[in-house]
Parts: sequence; C-alpha cells; structure tokens
Amino acid sequence: MNLIKTLLAGAAVATGLAGAAFAEEKLKVGFIYIGPPGDMGWTYEHDQGRKAIVEALGDKVETTYVENVPESADSERVMTQMALSGHKLIFATSFNYMDHVMNVAKKFPDVKFEHATGFKRADNVSTYSARFYEGRAVIGHIAGHMTKTNTIGYIASYPIPEVIRGINSAYLAAKAVNPEVKFKVVWAYTWFDPGKEADAANALIEQGADVIMQHTDSTAPMSEMKKHEGIIGFGQASDMGQFAPNPRVSSIIDNWAPYYVERTQAMLDGTWESTDTWHGIKEGMVEIGEMTEAIPAEVRASAQELADKLASGEVHAFTGPINKQDGSAWLAEGETADDGTLAGMSFYVEGIEAEIPN
Repeated sequence: MNLIKTLLAGAAVATGLAGAAFAEEKLKVGFIYIGPPGDMGWTYEHDQGRKAIVEALGDKVETTYVENVPESADSERVMTQMALSGHKLIFATSFNYMDHVMNVAKKFPDVKFEHATGFKRADNVSTYSARFYEGRAVIGHIAGHMTKTNTIGYIASYPIPEVIRGINSAYLAAKAVNPEVKFKVVWAYTWFDPGKEADAANALIEQGADVIMQHTDSTAPMSEMKKHEGIIGFGQASDMGQFAPNPRVSSIIDNWAPYYVERTQAMLDGTWESTDTWHGIKEGMVEIGEMTEAIPAEVRASAQELADKLASGEVHAFTGPINKQDGSAWLAEGETADDGTLAGMSFYVEGIEAEIPN
C-alpha cells in the first residue's frame, strides 16, 4: 500500500513538473528580412517591432530573425526551417515573399504566418500593410512647395501597386501646391542595394531634380544628396534623422511595433485569426518625422494640417477630379478612390510623363 502511495505521489510530482515546464514554454516568433537591420530604413523598423515584442512580452516569447533573405525559393527554405524548429508565428516582411509564404503555410497548418504588404491569405496566413501613400502625400506637399527647379525625383524599387500608389500620391499632392511640378522616376529594381540607390540619386540630380524621394531601403541616396548643395530629401521607412537638417527635411516612418505586439499577444491568448490590416496615419502605423527648420514655417504648418486631415478622414489622398495618365476619367469631382482600386493600382495619374515598366 505504501508503495502504491509512493508511486502515485511520484507521478503527481512528475506531472506537476511537466505542467510547469509546459507553462514556461516560450512562443517562438520568427522574422525574415529582405535586408539587414542596420539598413536604417525598412528592415531597421521591422526589427524595432521585433524588439518591441520582447520588451512587451518578456519571457513569454523568443524571437529570431534571418536577414538578407532573397524573395525566392531561399525564403521557403528559411521559413520551413523556422517551422521545423518550433516557430509558431512567422513574419515575412517583404512583398515578393507572398507566394513562398503560401507554399510553406500549406505544409504547416499549425503555424501562423503574417505577410507584409501582400494580398494572399489563408486560414493560417494574415496580411498587413501601412497606408504609405498618406505619408507620401504629406512629403509630396512639402516637395511641391520647396522645389526651385520644379523637378522632383523619385527612386522607385519595383513596379508593384504599393510603389505606383506612392508615386501617384506624392505627385498629386505636389501638383496641388505647384502646378509647374514635374516628376522624374528612376527604377532601381531592388529594395536594398546602396550602390544602385546612389546611382539612381545621382541620375535624378543630373536630370535637374532638387528634391528626391525614395521607395528603397538604404540611406545611400541621402549620402549622395549630402554631396550636392541645395538638394533635399526625406527619410524612407525610418527617420534617417542623422541626415537632418539637410538633406533630410522630414521623413515617413513605418511604426510596426504596436501591430507586432498585438498579433503576438493574440497567439499567446489563443485568439489569433487570419485578418487583413491596412493602417495609416490615424492608427499610427504611418508617422511623419520631425520637419526641420529647412522647411519654411508656413509649409510646416500646412503639411501638418494635411497630415491631421488625412488622419481624421477629412481629406483623402486620392480625391477627384483625377484622370488616368492617358486622359481617361478615373475619379469624378469629390469622389475618392476605393481600397480595392488602390490595392491593385497599375497606372499613373494624368500629368506624370514617365512610363511604368513591365
């Protein structure tokens, strides 16, 4: 009888220890990055979001990341290895990971995936993005006021809706305050390549641009602008404040931290569901960096007013009348673009003379 009691007591202790170990098991969260966290741009801000998870949730989570992951089958291998090593939540932080995320998600239905800027979803795949075009309207407004050559340059990455949408938004805002403005677009065909980005900046300067925007991830364009007196630009994805007050006069900042913490907490709570999130200035996912005194006071004030109105919904970045580049009608007077059209935008608005490459 005593032996039975001893065995039962030992089993109870073992069960308790196993339960404690299970309770202490950390949620493993993985990130795949298109560039290095030290790019001080796109990947840097995603990594700040990863760090925010650790700060907010502490010992409940364990985060890992792999940087410089190509948007190819290599990303499938990285995500597969993460899933096999016990990661239950994986964030893929670049557009062209999309099909690879879907492929891996099918193989691991118990793993949850979050894909940045994509549009394909599944029961275990969510999508999320920011309304970057709102921020580009604000800096387009500033650019239109500040250009002296009436030529604004734009370093574009890939001809996908997100990038085309940003070019259109910035152009419309600049044109609204400066009818003489022209846009020059150079396609770098990369998200992160400092050499190509620097070359693109120089090409735009040679074409007469004295204000340059970018939809690429490194600070190389800023470094090139700094070599030329009178050239100004804007931080992309991150503040890039080390280049203030010139050439960086303001910035668009991607603040992923609240979303990352919220989605990781949902995993811990068992409430995670596949969703599509598209937040902007209102929700704080898009922020406007400090405007330096290089911008005239009245322009700082009007730019802030525009940002506030975009946040409140009083103003929409795409409000008619707006025609497509070929002159055909798109939005009537007072009409605003719907999210479906914006999400799939594949055309320039009237007035942009560049062509969208295939």
